[in-house]
Amino acid sequence: MSNTFSSAPYGVFAQRLALFTDDAGDASPSPNLLAQGLRGIEKESLRVTPQGTLAMTPHPRVLGSALTNPLVTTDYSEALLEIITPAEPDVAMTLDYLDALHRHVYSKLGQELLWNESMPCALPADDQIPIAEYGSSNIGRLKHVYRRGLALRYGRSMQCIAGIHYNYSLADDVWRVLREHEHSDAASVDFQSERYLALLRNFRRYSWLLMVLFGASPAVSTNFLRGHAHQLETLDADTLFLPYATSLRMSDLGYQNNPAQAGMAPNYDTLAAYVESLARAVSQPHPAYEKIGTRQGHEWVQINTNVLQIENEFYSTIRPKRVINSGERPLRALSSRGIQYVEVRCLDIDPFEPTGIALPTARFLDAFLLFCALQDSPLLARAEHDEANANFAQVVTQGRRPGLQLRRNGVALDMQEWARELFEQIEQAAQALDHARGTRCTSDSHCTAIATQRAKLDDLSLTPSARVLETLRSRKQSLAQFALQISEEHARGFRARPLEAGQSAYFEELTRASLAEQQRLERDEASDFDAYIEAYRTFDVASPLSAP
Repeated sequence: MSNTFSSAPYGVFAQRLALFTDDAGDASPSPNLLAQGLRGIEKESLRVTPQGTLAMTPHPRVLGSALTNPLVTTDYSEALLEIITPAEPDVAMTLDYLDALHRHVYSKLGQELLWNESMPCALPADDQIPIAEYGSSNIGRLKHVYRRGLALRYGRSMQCIAGIHYNYSLADDVWRVLREHEHSDAASVDFQSERYLALLRNFRRYSWLLMVLFGASPAVSTNFLRGHAHQLETLDADTLFLPYATSLRMSDLGYQNNPAQAGMAPNYDTLAAYVESLARAVSQPHPAYEKIGTRQGHEWVQINTNVLQIENEFYSTIRPKRVINSGERPLRALSSRGIQYVEVRCLDIDPFEPTGIALPTARFLDAFLLFCALQDSPLLARAEHDEANANFAQVVTQGRRPGLQLRRNGVALDMQEWARELFEQIEQAAQALDHARGTRCTSDSHCTAIATQRAKLDDLSLTPSARVLETLRSRKQSLAQFALQISEEHARGFRARPLEAGQSAYFEELTRASLAEQQRLERDEASDFDAYIEAYRTFDVASPLSAP
Protein backbone atom coordinates (compact mmCIF):
# COMPACT_ATOMS: atom_id res chain seq x y z
CA MET A 1 0.00 0.00 0.00
CA SER A 2 1.07 3.57 -0.56
CA ASN A 3 2.42 5.69 2.26
CA THR A 4 0.64 8.76 0.91
CA PHE A 5 -1.85 10.11 3.43
CA SER A 6 -4.73 11.99 1.85
CA SER A 7 -5.78 15.22 3.55
CA ALA A 8 -9.45 14.76 2.64
CA PRO A 9 -11.86 14.64 4.33
CA TYR A 10 -10.07 14.86 7.70
CA GLY A 11 -7.30 17.41 7.13
CA VAL A 12 -6.12 17.78 10.73
CA PHE A 13 -5.78 14.03 11.14
CA ALA A 14 -3.79 13.60 7.92
CA GLN A 15 -1.49 16.50 8.76
CA ARG A 16 -0.73 15.15 12.22
CA LEU A 17 -0.19 11.65 10.90
CA ALA A 18 2.21 12.93 8.24
CA LEU A 19 4.49 14.24 11.02
CA PHE A 20 5.50 10.63 11.64
CA THR A 21 5.90 9.44 8.05
CA ASP A 22 8.05 10.13 5.04
CA ASP A 23 5.40 12.61 3.91
CA ALA A 24 6.88 15.10 6.37
CA GLY A 25 10.10 15.18 4.31
CA ASP A 26 13.31 16.31 5.96
CA ALA A 27 11.35 17.70 8.91
CA SER A 28 10.07 14.25 9.84
CA PRO A 29 11.18 13.04 13.28
CA SER A 30 12.26 9.45 13.78
CA PRO A 31 9.65 7.58 11.72
CA ASN A 32 9.46 4.74 14.24
CA LEU A 33 7.98 6.86 17.06
CA LEU A 34 4.55 5.36 16.47
CA ALA A 35 6.00 1.92 17.21
CA GLN A 36 7.31 2.95 20.63
CA GLY A 37 4.12 3.11 22.71
CA LEU A 38 3.08 0.35 25.11
CA ARG A 39 0.29 -2.25 25.04
CA GLY A 40 -0.95 -4.34 27.97
CA ILE A 41 -3.89 -6.70 28.40
CA GLU A 42 -5.97 -7.71 31.41
CA LYS A 43 -8.16 -10.76 30.79
CA GLU A 44 -10.88 -11.93 33.18
CA SER A 45 -12.02 -15.56 33.21
CA LEU A 46 -14.31 -17.47 35.54
CA ARG A 47 -12.86 -20.65 36.95
CA VAL A 48 -15.37 -23.46 36.36
CA THR A 49 -15.68 -27.15 37.16
CA PRO A 50 -15.35 -29.80 34.43
CA GLN A 51 -19.17 -29.78 34.35
CA GLY A 52 -19.27 -26.04 33.54
CA THR A 53 -20.51 -24.76 36.91
CA LEU A 54 -18.85 -22.03 38.93
CA ALA A 55 -15.82 -23.26 40.88
CA MET A 56 -16.52 -22.76 44.58
CA THR A 57 -12.88 -23.34 45.53
CA PRO A 58 -10.74 -20.47 46.84
CA HIS A 59 -8.31 -18.70 44.55
CA PRO A 60 -5.51 -21.28 44.19
CA ARG A 61 -2.65 -20.55 46.57
CA VAL A 62 -0.29 -22.07 43.99
CA LEU A 63 -1.00 -18.98 41.87
CA GLY A 64 0.21 -16.71 44.65
CA SER A 65 -1.49 -13.90 46.53
CA ALA A 66 -4.39 -12.25 44.72
CA LEU A 67 -3.47 -9.09 46.64
CA THR A 68 0.16 -8.80 45.62
CA ASN A 69 0.83 -10.96 42.54
CA PRO A 70 1.19 -8.47 39.65
CA LEU A 71 0.33 -11.03 36.94
CA VAL A 72 -2.41 -13.28 38.35
CA THR A 73 -5.12 -11.94 40.64
CA THR A 74 -8.90 -11.96 41.06
CA ASP A 75 -11.52 -9.41 40.12
CA TYR A 76 -14.90 -9.54 41.85
CA SER A 77 -15.17 -13.18 42.90
CA GLU A 78 -12.77 -15.78 44.21
CA ALA A 79 -13.65 -17.60 40.99
CA LEU A 80 -13.11 -14.61 38.66
CA LEU A 81 -9.45 -14.94 37.74
CA GLU A 82 -7.67 -11.97 36.19
CA ILE A 83 -4.51 -12.41 34.12
CA ILE A 84 -2.43 -9.25 33.61
CA THR A 85 0.40 -8.88 31.12
CA PRO A 86 3.24 -6.39 31.39
CA ALA A 87 3.11 -3.52 28.88
CA GLU A 88 5.08 -4.21 25.69
CA PRO A 89 5.95 -2.04 22.66
CA ASP A 90 4.52 -4.58 20.21
CA VAL A 91 1.14 -6.15 20.98
CA ALA A 92 2.36 -9.40 19.43
CA MET A 93 4.75 -9.62 22.40
CA THR A 94 1.85 -8.84 24.74
CA LEU A 95 -0.20 -11.67 23.28
CA ASP A 96 2.75 -14.08 23.57
CA TYR A 97 2.96 -13.17 27.27
CA LEU A 98 -0.80 -13.62 27.64
CA ASP A 99 -0.45 -17.08 26.11
CA ALA A 100 2.39 -17.96 28.50
CA LEU A 101 0.34 -16.82 31.50
CA HIS A 102 -2.57 -19.03 30.40
CA ARG A 103 -0.19 -22.00 30.17
CA HIS A 104 1.17 -21.19 33.63
CA VAL A 105 -2.32 -20.92 35.13
CA TYR A 106 -3.45 -24.16 33.54
CA SER A 107 -0.47 -25.95 35.04
CA LYS A 108 -1.94 -25.13 38.47
CA LEU A 109 -5.70 -25.53 37.96
CA GLY A 110 -6.07 -29.30 38.20
CA GLN A 111 -9.30 -30.25 36.44
CA GLU A 112 -10.79 -26.76 36.55
CA LEU A 113 -11.23 -24.72 33.38
CA LEU A 114 -11.14 -21.06 32.40
CA TRP A 115 -14.54 -20.06 30.97
CA ASN A 116 -13.65 -18.43 27.65
CA GLU A 117 -16.91 -16.49 27.26
CA SER A 118 -17.92 -13.08 28.61
CA MET A 119 -21.36 -14.09 29.87
CA PRO A 120 -21.19 -16.34 32.93
CA CYS A 121 -21.51 -20.08 33.29
CA ALA A 122 -24.26 -21.63 35.41
CA LEU A 123 -24.17 -19.70 38.67
CA PRO A 124 -25.32 -20.69 42.15
CA ALA A 125 -27.82 -18.58 44.07
CA ASP A 126 -26.67 -14.96 44.05
CA ASP A 127 -25.72 -14.94 47.73
CA GLN A 128 -23.65 -18.10 47.26
CA ILE A 129 -21.26 -16.60 44.69
CA PRO A 130 -18.00 -16.24 46.64
CA ILE A 131 -16.68 -12.67 46.96
CA ALA A 132 -12.92 -12.32 46.53
CA GLU A 133 -10.83 -12.43 49.70
CA TYR A 134 -7.50 -10.64 50.06
CA GLY A 135 -6.35 -11.47 53.57
CA SER A 136 -6.38 -9.62 56.86
CA SER A 137 -4.34 -6.51 56.02
CA ASN A 138 -6.26 -3.24 55.94
CA ILE A 139 -5.93 -2.85 52.18
CA GLY A 140 -6.95 -6.49 51.70
CA ARG A 141 -10.02 -6.05 53.87
CA LEU A 142 -10.89 -2.78 52.11
CA LYS A 143 -10.83 -4.54 48.74
CA HIS A 144 -13.22 -7.16 50.13
CA VAL A 145 -15.60 -4.58 51.63
CA TYR A 146 -15.66 -2.72 48.32
CA ARG A 147 -16.78 -5.93 46.62
CA ARG A 148 -19.43 -6.52 49.27
CA GLY A 149 -20.72 -3.07 48.38
CA LEU A 150 -20.81 -4.01 44.71
CA ALA A 151 -22.89 -7.07 45.59
CA LEU A 152 -25.46 -4.92 47.38
CA ARG A 153 -25.56 -2.32 44.59
CA TYR A 154 -25.54 -4.50 41.47
CA GLY A 155 -25.91 -8.13 42.54
CA ARG A 156 -23.19 -10.74 42.46
CA SER A 157 -24.26 -12.35 39.19
CA MET A 158 -23.62 -9.19 37.18
CA GLN A 159 -20.14 -8.97 38.69
CA CYS A 160 -19.32 -12.37 37.15
CA ILE A 161 -19.43 -10.95 33.62
CA ALA A 162 -15.91 -11.08 32.16
CA GLY A 163 -14.06 -9.10 29.52
CA ILE A 164 -10.78 -7.93 28.04
CA HIS A 165 -9.18 -4.64 29.10
CA TYR A 166 -6.72 -3.16 26.62
CA ASN A 167 -4.14 -0.69 27.94
CA TYR A 168 -2.72 1.67 25.33
CA SER A 169 -0.19 4.48 25.28
CA LEU A 170 1.75 6.44 22.71
CA ALA A 171 5.41 7.30 23.24
CA ASP A 172 6.04 10.56 25.08
CA ASP A 173 7.98 11.82 22.06
CA VAL A 174 4.83 11.58 19.93
CA TRP A 175 3.23 14.18 22.16
CA ARG A 176 6.44 16.25 22.13
CA VAL A 177 6.43 16.37 18.31
CA LEU A 178 2.76 17.34 18.22
CA ARG A 179 3.25 20.00 20.89
CA GLU A 180 6.10 21.57 18.91
CA HIS A 181 4.17 21.35 15.64
CA GLU A 182 1.14 23.09 17.16
CA HIS A 183 3.28 25.68 19.00
CA SER A 184 1.46 24.90 22.23
CA ASP A 185 2.32 26.92 25.33
CA ALA A 186 1.03 24.13 27.60
CA ALA A 187 3.49 22.26 29.78
CA SER A 188 4.39 18.89 28.26
CA VAL A 189 2.45 16.91 30.88
CA ASP A 190 -0.62 19.09 30.35
CA PHE A 191 -0.43 18.82 26.58
CA GLN A 192 -0.17 15.04 26.81
CA SER A 193 -3.26 14.91 29.05
CA GLU A 194 -5.15 17.19 26.65
CA ARG A 195 -4.38 14.85 23.75
CA TYR A 196 -5.38 11.74 25.70
CA LEU A 197 -8.65 13.46 26.58
CA ALA A 198 -9.14 14.18 22.87
CA LEU A 199 -8.63 10.44 22.28
CA LEU A 200 -11.27 9.65 24.91
CA ARG A 201 -13.79 12.03 23.36
CA ASN A 202 -13.32 10.48 19.93
CA PHE A 203 -13.51 7.00 21.40
CA ARG A 204 -16.87 7.90 22.88
CA ARG A 205 -18.01 9.06 19.42
CA TYR A 206 -16.82 6.04 17.48
CA SER A 207 -16.54 3.06 19.84
CA TRP A 208 -19.81 1.62 18.53
CA LEU A 209 -17.66 0.40 15.62
CA LEU A 210 -15.71 -1.87 17.99
CA MET A 211 -18.96 -3.47 19.13
CA VAL A 212 -19.94 -4.29 15.54
CA LEU A 213 -16.56 -5.85 14.77
CA PHE A 214 -15.67 -7.52 18.07
CA GLY A 215 -18.85 -7.92 20.15
CA ALA A 216 -19.14 -11.62 21.01
CA SER A 217 -21.99 -11.90 23.51
CA PRO A 218 -25.32 -11.98 21.59
CA ALA A 219 -26.79 -14.55 23.99
CA VAL A 220 -27.06 -15.28 27.70
CA SER A 221 -28.01 -18.29 29.77
CA THR A 222 -31.50 -18.10 31.28
CA ASN A 223 -29.84 -18.77 34.64
CA PHE A 224 -28.09 -15.39 34.47
CA LEU A 225 -31.28 -13.31 34.44
CA ARG A 226 -32.65 -14.88 37.64
CA GLY A 227 -36.22 -14.46 36.44
CA HIS A 228 -35.93 -10.69 35.86
CA ALA A 229 -38.03 -9.08 33.13
CA HIS A 230 -36.34 -8.81 29.74
CA GLN A 231 -37.05 -8.41 26.02
CA LEU A 232 -34.85 -11.24 24.78
CA GLU A 233 -35.94 -14.02 22.47
CA THR A 234 -35.71 -17.72 23.28
CA LEU A 235 -33.11 -19.76 21.42
CA ASP A 236 -33.60 -22.90 23.51
CA ALA A 237 -34.70 -23.81 27.02
CA ASP A 238 -31.40 -22.60 28.45
CA THR A 239 -30.46 -19.70 26.15
CA LEU A 240 -31.89 -16.24 25.47
CA PHE A 241 -30.65 -13.94 22.71
CA LEU A 242 -31.32 -11.04 20.39
CA PRO A 243 -30.99 -11.88 16.68
CA TYR A 244 -28.92 -8.80 15.76
CA ALA A 245 -27.12 -8.22 19.09
CA THR A 246 -23.37 -7.79 19.21
CA SER A 247 -22.64 -7.46 22.95
CA LEU A 248 -25.33 -8.04 25.55
CA ARG A 249 -22.51 -7.74 28.07
CA MET A 250 -22.37 -4.02 27.26
CA SER A 251 -26.16 -3.58 27.14
CA ASP A 252 -28.49 -2.70 30.00
CA LEU A 253 -28.45 -6.40 30.93
CA GLY A 254 -24.86 -5.96 32.00
CA TYR A 255 -22.60 -3.11 33.01
CA GLN A 256 -24.81 -0.31 31.72
CA ASN A 257 -27.67 -1.17 34.06
CA ASN A 258 -27.39 0.98 37.19
CA PRO A 259 -29.72 3.84 38.16
CA ALA A 260 -27.11 5.61 40.30
CA GLN A 261 -24.66 5.83 37.40
CA ALA A 262 -27.29 6.45 34.70
CA GLY A 263 -27.12 10.22 35.10
CA MET A 264 -23.33 10.41 35.27
CA ALA A 265 -21.66 12.22 32.40
CA PRO A 266 -17.96 12.64 33.21
CA ASN A 267 -16.52 15.82 31.77
CA TYR A 268 -13.80 15.07 29.21
CA ASP A 269 -13.12 18.73 28.39
CA THR A 270 -10.10 19.06 30.68
CA LEU A 271 -8.32 16.81 33.14
CA ALA A 272 -9.36 19.03 36.04
CA ALA A 273 -13.01 18.79 34.94
CA TYR A 274 -12.78 14.99 34.61
CA VAL A 275 -11.20 14.58 38.05
CA GLU A 276 -13.78 16.92 39.60
CA SER A 277 -16.71 15.03 38.06
CA LEU A 278 -15.45 11.67 39.40
CA ALA A 279 -14.51 13.18 42.76
CA ARG A 280 -18.05 14.51 43.09
CA ALA A 281 -19.48 11.04 42.45
CA VAL A 282 -17.34 9.45 45.16
CA SER A 283 -18.40 12.15 47.61
CA GLN A 284 -22.14 12.52 46.88
CA PRO A 285 -24.54 10.33 48.94
CA HIS A 286 -27.07 8.24 47.03
CA PRO A 287 -30.45 7.68 48.75
CA ALA A 288 -30.75 3.97 47.90
CA TYR A 289 -27.29 3.28 49.28
CA GLU A 290 -27.94 5.38 52.36
CA LYS A 291 -30.85 3.05 53.15
CA ILE A 292 -28.43 0.13 53.15
CA GLY A 293 -25.90 1.84 55.36
CA THR A 294 -22.24 0.91 55.68
CA ARG A 295 -22.52 -1.75 58.39
CA GLN A 296 -24.63 -4.75 59.23
CA GLY A 297 -23.98 -5.30 62.89
CA HIS A 298 -20.23 -4.97 63.32
CA GLU A 299 -19.49 -5.91 59.71
CA TRP A 300 -18.64 -3.34 57.05
CA VAL A 301 -20.76 -3.99 53.95
CA GLN A 302 -19.74 -1.05 51.78
CA ILE A 303 -17.09 1.64 52.01
CA ASN A 304 -19.60 4.50 51.92
CA THR A 305 -23.10 5.31 50.70
CA ASN A 306 -22.07 7.57 47.83
CA VAL A 307 -22.86 7.27 44.11
CA LEU A 308 -19.47 5.56 43.77
CA GLN A 309 -17.60 3.93 46.63
CA ILE A 310 -14.35 4.59 44.74
CA GLU A 311 -13.54 6.03 41.34
CA ASN A 312 -12.97 2.58 39.81
CA GLU A 313 -16.64 1.73 40.35
CA PHE A 314 -17.57 3.93 37.39
CA TYR A 315 -18.39 1.51 34.55
CA SER A 316 -16.96 3.37 31.59
CA THR A 317 -16.04 1.90 28.20
CA ILE A 318 -12.67 3.66 28.47
CA ARG A 319 -10.70 5.28 31.30
CA PRO A 320 -7.76 7.68 31.51
CA LYS A 321 -5.07 6.05 33.66
CA ARG A 322 -1.83 6.67 35.46
CA VAL A 323 0.40 4.13 37.20
CA ILE A 324 -0.12 4.84 40.89
CA ASN A 325 2.49 4.94 43.61
CA SER A 326 2.13 2.91 46.77
CA GLY A 327 -0.58 4.46 48.92
CA GLU A 328 -1.95 6.73 46.19
CA ARG A 329 -5.49 7.09 44.86
CA PRO A 330 -6.01 6.92 41.08
CA LEU A 331 -7.59 10.39 40.84
CA ARG A 332 -4.75 11.87 42.84
CA ALA A 333 -2.24 10.32 40.44
CA LEU A 334 -4.09 11.74 37.43
CA SER A 335 -4.47 15.16 39.02
CA SER A 336 -0.82 15.48 40.04
CA ARG A 337 1.02 13.80 37.15
CA GLY A 338 -1.43 13.68 34.23
CA ILE A 339 -2.71 10.92 31.97
CA GLN A 340 -0.19 8.23 31.09
CA TYR A 341 -2.31 5.76 29.11
CA VAL A 342 -5.90 4.74 28.44
CA GLU A 343 -7.72 1.54 29.36
CA VAL A 344 -10.28 0.25 26.83
CA ARG A 345 -12.88 -1.75 28.75
CA CYS A 346 -15.61 -2.63 26.24
CA LEU A 347 -14.06 -5.68 24.58
CA ASP A 348 -15.82 -9.02 24.95
CA ILE A 349 -13.84 -12.21 25.26
CA ASP A 350 -13.64 -13.78 21.82
CA PRO A 351 -14.62 -17.39 22.59
CA PHE A 352 -13.01 -18.66 19.39
CA GLU A 353 -9.57 -17.39 20.46
CA PRO A 354 -7.73 -19.37 23.18
CA THR A 355 -6.54 -16.23 24.98
CA GLY A 356 -9.78 -14.35 24.25
CA ILE A 357 -8.27 -11.86 21.79
CA ALA A 358 -6.68 -12.28 18.37
CA LEU A 359 -3.67 -10.41 16.99
CA PRO A 360 -5.70 -8.83 14.13
CA THR A 361 -8.11 -7.47 16.76
CA ALA A 362 -5.26 -5.89 18.69
CA ARG A 363 -3.66 -4.50 15.53
CA PHE A 364 -6.96 -2.92 14.52
CA LEU A 365 -7.36 -1.46 18.01
CA ASP A 366 -3.96 0.18 17.74
CA ALA A 367 -4.91 1.80 14.42
CA PHE A 368 -8.33 2.82 15.75
CA LEU A 369 -6.87 4.37 18.91
CA LEU A 370 -4.20 6.21 16.92
CA PHE A 371 -6.96 7.61 14.71
CA CYS A 372 -8.87 8.72 17.84
CA ALA A 373 -5.72 10.35 19.23
CA LEU A 374 -4.78 12.35 16.12
CA GLN A 375 -8.20 13.15 14.69
CA ASP A 376 -9.76 16.53 15.44
CA SER A 377 -11.76 16.20 18.66
CA PRO A 378 -14.13 19.02 19.59
CA LEU A 379 -15.37 19.19 23.16
CA LEU A 380 -18.15 16.74 23.86
CA ALA A 381 -21.34 18.71 24.62
CA ARG A 382 -24.06 16.96 26.63
CA ALA A 383 -26.23 16.48 23.52
CA GLU A 384 -23.39 14.74 21.68
CA HIS A 385 -22.56 12.74 24.80
CA ASP A 386 -26.15 11.48 24.90
CA GLU A 387 -26.10 10.81 21.16
CA ALA A 388 -22.93 8.73 21.53
CA ASN A 389 -24.53 6.74 24.35
CA ALA A 390 -27.63 6.12 22.22
CA ASN A 391 -25.57 4.97 19.24
CA PHE A 392 -23.57 2.60 21.41
CA ALA A 393 -26.73 1.21 23.03
CA GLN A 394 -28.29 0.61 19.62
CA VAL A 395 -25.29 -1.23 18.29
CA VAL A 396 -24.86 -3.60 21.24
CA THR A 397 -28.45 -4.83 20.81
CA GLN A 398 -29.06 -4.31 17.07
CA GLY A 399 -25.63 -3.86 15.48
CA ARG A 400 -26.14 -6.44 12.74
CA ARG A 401 -29.66 -5.33 11.80
CA PRO A 402 -29.84 -4.59 8.04
CA GLY A 403 -30.23 -0.87 7.37
CA LEU A 404 -29.49 0.15 10.96
CA GLN A 405 -29.19 3.91 11.28
CA LEU A 406 -27.25 5.87 13.88
CA ARG A 407 -27.20 9.61 14.47
CA ARG A 408 -24.31 11.96 13.82
CA ASN A 409 -24.75 15.55 14.94
CA GLY A 410 -28.50 14.94 15.08
CA VAL A 411 -28.73 13.55 11.53
CA ALA A 412 -29.63 9.92 10.79
CA LEU A 413 -26.89 8.03 8.94
CA ASP A 414 -26.58 4.42 7.74
CA MET A 415 -24.28 2.62 10.17
CA GLN A 416 -22.30 0.80 7.50
CA GLU A 417 -21.87 3.97 5.45
CA TRP A 418 -20.46 5.75 8.51
CA ALA A 419 -18.25 2.77 9.32
CA ARG A 420 -16.76 2.80 5.82
CA GLU A 421 -15.94 6.51 6.22
CA LEU A 422 -14.13 5.74 9.46
CA PHE A 423 -12.27 2.86 7.85
CA GLU A 424 -10.70 5.21 5.32
CA GLN A 425 -9.00 7.11 8.16
CA ILE A 426 -8.24 4.08 10.32
CA GLU A 427 -6.54 2.48 7.33
CA GLN A 428 -4.24 5.50 7.04
CA ALA A 429 -3.32 5.04 10.70
CA ALA A 430 -2.64 1.36 10.02
CA GLN A 431 -0.33 2.25 7.12
CA ALA A 432 1.60 4.64 9.35
CA LEU A 433 1.97 1.98 12.05
CA ASP A 434 3.25 -0.58 9.54
CA HIS A 435 5.64 2.05 8.20
CA ALA A 436 6.92 2.69 11.73
CA ARG A 437 7.52 -1.03 12.26
CA GLY A 438 9.22 -1.38 8.88
CA THR A 439 6.62 -3.85 7.61
CA ARG A 440 4.17 -3.99 4.77
CA CYS A 441 1.07 -6.13 4.33
CA THR A 442 2.31 -9.31 5.99
CA SER A 443 0.04 -11.74 7.81
CA ASP A 444 0.52 -9.95 11.16
CA SER A 445 0.49 -6.36 9.86
CA HIS A 446 -1.91 -3.59 10.69
CA CYS A 447 -3.11 -3.22 7.11
CA THR A 448 -3.95 -6.94 6.98
CA ALA A 449 -5.91 -6.50 10.22
CA ILE A 450 -7.83 -3.66 8.56
CA ALA A 451 -8.67 -5.89 5.60
CA THR A 452 -9.88 -8.60 8.00
CA GLN A 453 -12.21 -6.18 9.76
CA ARG A 454 -13.39 -4.60 6.51
CA ALA A 455 -14.50 -8.07 5.38
CA LYS A 456 -16.62 -8.32 8.54
CA LEU A 457 -18.22 -4.98 7.77
CA ASP A 458 -19.05 -6.15 4.25
CA ASP A 459 -20.41 -9.48 5.54
CA LEU A 460 -21.68 -9.21 9.11
CA SER A 461 -22.05 -12.99 9.33
CA LEU A 462 -18.26 -13.05 9.83
CA THR A 463 -18.44 -11.09 13.09
CA PRO A 464 -17.91 -12.98 16.37
CA SER A 465 -21.48 -12.30 17.52
CA ALA A 466 -22.92 -13.79 14.33
CA ARG A 467 -20.53 -16.74 14.51
CA VAL A 468 -21.61 -17.51 18.08
CA LEU A 469 -25.28 -17.64 17.12
CA GLU A 470 -24.59 -19.68 13.99
CA THR A 471 -22.54 -22.16 16.03
CA LEU A 472 -25.31 -22.54 18.61
CA ARG A 473 -27.84 -23.22 15.88
CA SER A 474 -25.72 -25.54 13.75
CA ARG A 475 -24.55 -27.62 16.73
CA LYS A 476 -27.93 -27.40 18.46
CA GLN A 477 -26.12 -26.31 21.62
CA SER A 478 -27.10 -24.01 24.43
CA LEU A 479 -24.73 -21.14 25.18
CA ALA A 480 -23.48 -23.03 28.24
CA GLN A 481 -22.79 -26.19 26.22
CA PHE A 482 -20.95 -24.22 23.54
CA ALA A 483 -18.85 -22.28 26.04
CA LEU A 484 -17.94 -25.42 27.97
CA GLN A 485 -16.94 -27.31 24.82
CA ILE A 486 -14.78 -24.51 23.45
CA SER A 487 -13.21 -23.85 26.87
CA GLU A 488 -12.29 -27.55 27.07
CA GLU A 489 -10.69 -27.35 23.61
CA HIS A 490 -8.62 -24.32 24.61
CA ALA A 491 -7.61 -25.99 27.90
CA ARG A 492 -6.28 -29.03 26.06
CA GLY A 493 -4.26 -26.76 23.82
CA PHE A 494 -2.66 -24.88 26.71
CA ARG A 495 -1.95 -28.03 28.72
CA ALA A 496 -0.31 -29.64 25.70
CA ARG A 497 2.30 -26.83 25.63
CA PRO A 498 4.01 -26.68 29.04
CA LEU A 499 6.25 -23.71 29.70
CA GLU A 500 10.00 -23.83 29.34
CA ALA A 501 11.82 -24.34 32.63
CA GLY A 502 13.07 -20.76 32.83
CA GLN A 503 9.64 -19.22 32.33
CA SER A 504 8.06 -21.59 34.81
CA ALA A 505 10.73 -20.78 37.43
CA TYR A 506 10.12 -17.05 36.94
CA PHE A 507 6.36 -17.40 37.56
CA GLU A 508 7.03 -19.64 40.57
CA GLU A 509 9.31 -17.01 42.08
CA LEU A 510 6.61 -14.33 41.60
CA THR A 511 4.18 -16.63 43.38
CA ARG A 512 6.51 -17.06 46.36
CA ALA A 513 7.31 -13.36 46.51
CA SER A 514 3.63 -12.38 46.43
CA LEU A 515 2.75 -14.70 49.31
CA ALA A 516 5.67 -13.33 51.34
CA GLU A 517 4.60 -9.74 50.60
CA GLN A 518 1.05 -10.40 51.77
CA GLN A 519 2.38 -11.92 55.01
CA ARG A 520 4.59 -8.86 55.53
CA LEU A 521 1.66 -6.48 55.05
CA GLU A 522 -0.44 -8.38 57.56
CA ARG A 523 2.44 -8.62 60.07
CA ASP A 524 3.43 -4.95 59.90
CA GLU A 525 -0.08 -3.43 59.99
CA ALA A 526 0.02 -0.22 62.01
CA SER A 527 -3.64 0.86 62.38
CA ASP A 528 -6.90 -0.93 63.03
CA PHE A 529 -9.36 -1.41 60.18
CA ASP A 530 -12.10 0.85 61.51
CA ALA A 531 -9.69 3.79 61.66
CA TYR A 532 -8.33 2.92 58.23
CA ILE A 533 -11.72 2.76 56.50
CA GLU A 534 -13.02 5.86 58.32
CA ALA A 535 -10.05 7.81 56.97
CA TYR A 536 -10.72 6.41 53.53
CA ARG A 537 -14.39 7.44 53.61
CA THR A 538 -13.46 11.13 53.56
CA PHE A 539 -12.53 11.58 49.94
CA ASP A 540 -9.92 14.10 48.90
CA VAL A 541 -8.04 14.10 45.63
CA ALA A 542 -4.93 14.54 47.74
CA SER A 543 -5.78 11.56 49.99
CA PRO A 544 -2.72 9.36 50.62
CA LEU A 545 -4.75 6.17 50.96
CA SER A 546 -4.74 3.69 48.10
CA ALA A 547 -7.86 2.44 46.34
CA PRO A 548 -8.83 -1.22 46.13
